[in-house]
Amino acid sequence: MAQLYFRYGAMNASKSIQLLTVAHNYEQSGKKVMVFAPAIDDRFGVGKVASRVGISREAVPIAEQSDLYEAVAAEASLPHCVLVDEGQFLSPQHVQQLVRVVDELDIPVIVYGLLKNFKNELFVGSAHLLCEADKIEEIKTVCVYCNKKATHILKYKNGKPVYTGETIEIGGNETYSSVCRRHYYHPPAE
Repeated sequence: MAQLYFRYGAMNASKSIQLLTVAHNYEQSGKKVMVFAPAIDDRFGVGKVASRVGISREAVPIAEQSDLYEAVAAEASLPHCVLVDEGQFLSPQHVQQLVRVVDELDIPVIVYGLLKNFKNELFVGSAHLLCEADKIEEIKTVCVYCNKKATHILKYKNGKPVYTGETIEIGGNETYSSVCRRHYYHPPAE
C-alpha cells in the first residue's frame, strides 16, 4: 500500500541530496521515478533539484496551475515513486493532488522540504503535508552556532538578523542559517 511521506528539516539538513539518492536507488533497480520541484525555486534553474554538494538532476517544474495528479497519471508507464523537492512551496491543491497519486494510483510519494519559515511559522505547504502525510520524518542538522539540533531558520539582511518581511525570498547560506531555538532568539553578535 502506497503512502505519502513528508521528510522535513532545516536548511542544510541534506534534504535534496537524500531525494537525489532515493531517485538514484530506484533507477539503479530499473524502476521509474518522477521528480518534481516548484518553479518558484530557480536558484539552480527552473525544474532542477540541486544539492549544495554539487549533484543535480532535471525535475518537472510545479507552477501554480500545475496538476500533479494529472501529470503522473498521463505518463505512458506510471512511475514506481514520485519525489518532490521544496515541499514547503506546494499549495493546498498540490498536496491534495499528491494524496490522489497515493490513494488512487497506489504510487508512493516522498516530499522533502522545510517545516517553518524565518518568522517561525509553518509554511502553507508544510502545514498541509503535516495534515495529510502517512509518515512524517525529521531530517536533522546542527545549529551553525552550537552543537544543538537546528530547529529554526534565521534570516539575515545586511549581516543583521531579521524577523519580518517577505515570507518567500529564495536564497541560500548568504541569506539564511539553520539555528537552534536559543540562537534564533539570541543570535551571536557579528
